[in-house]
Amino acid sequence: MTTVLSSRRDQKADSAAAPPRPRRRVRVLRELKRCWQLYVMLAVPMLLLAIYNYWPMYGVQIAFRDYNVVDGITGSPWAGLKYFQRFVESYQFWPVVKNTIVLNLYELVATFPLPIVLAIGLNYVRRRWFGRTVQMVTYAPHFISTVIVVGMVFVLADPNTGLLNGLLHLVGLGPIDVTSPGWFRHVYVWSGAWQSVGFSAVVYLAALSGIDPQLYEAAVIDGASKLRRIWHIDLPGIAPVAVILFVLTMGSMFTLGFEKVLLLQNPLNFGVSEVIDTYVYKVGLASDIPQYSYATAIGLFKSILALVLMLSANKIARRTSGWSLW
Repeated sequence: MTTVLSSRRDQKADSAAAPPRPRRRVRVLRELKRCWQLYVMLAVPMLLLAIYNYWPMYGVQIAFRDYNVVDGITGSPWAGLKYFQRFVESYQFWPVVKNTIVLNLYELVATFPLPIVLAIGLNYVRRRWFGRTVQMVTYAPHFISTVIVVGMVFVLADPNTGLLNGLLHLVGLGPIDVTSPGWFRHVYVWSGAWQSVGFSAVVYLAALSGIDPQLYEAAVIDGASKLRRIWHIDLPGIAPVAVILFVLTMGSMFTLGFEKVLLLQNPLNFGVSEVIDTYVYKVGLASDIPQYSYATAIGLFKSILALVLMLSANKIARRTSGWSLW
């Protein structure tokens, strides 16, 4: 007993003699001083994120006010849900929402699998020069601006001098009119696929490079064909990345390429091309009397729907596959 008490006294004496631990604030300052270069690099994107993504949220209250430029945001009278109700009850509500959903679903079904197919194909190419050439050719359109892409579409599909219609005429097929309502969605989706498939495939190529090569060696020894290796190794290996990208895509379901839709739009195809983004632009900025509160309410309504859709997709993905964004 005496030995135990003496050891406890020694421990207390040692703890009393030891210098006090630095407080949390001191430790944080030391960490900042030690890695200050990294924090300086991080400060720039964080500042841009705060300015362009979080500060504009202050203006969301315009959707709940009868906003006018003279009184400002806080001085404008409160309107409640007046503009949300106006949009839901307007005759444009269902056509605009339907066009947005149909165009997004078409784009999702048609283009989401393409980067996966391209990445797996490039992963099995034996000649490196051929794989690099294909990757460069498919990746390069990502750097072409939307205005140029739309101009190329109009030039190639011109009814009189277009190369595409000329080739169709040689094989006995009729010309394509990209300004017609029947071709708007096809032109929008497949021109976007041509522009983005190579860039999107880079993410899947990175995921494929992280798969253990021993799995392929064991599969070859067991006599598995390429299709079997793709099905049992490649697809499960990139499944977590595909699920995360799918959830992010669902979050942007109501957000389309505004510039391309507007550039492809004309009075003939308004029935299928008028989406939420273009409608907000027209009522909020392009009209003779800008309706700022109404346009902000529509934009906030779209953002809430996108958030609900992303949360639902993330929950379903977590329950069905075990992978999720959070």
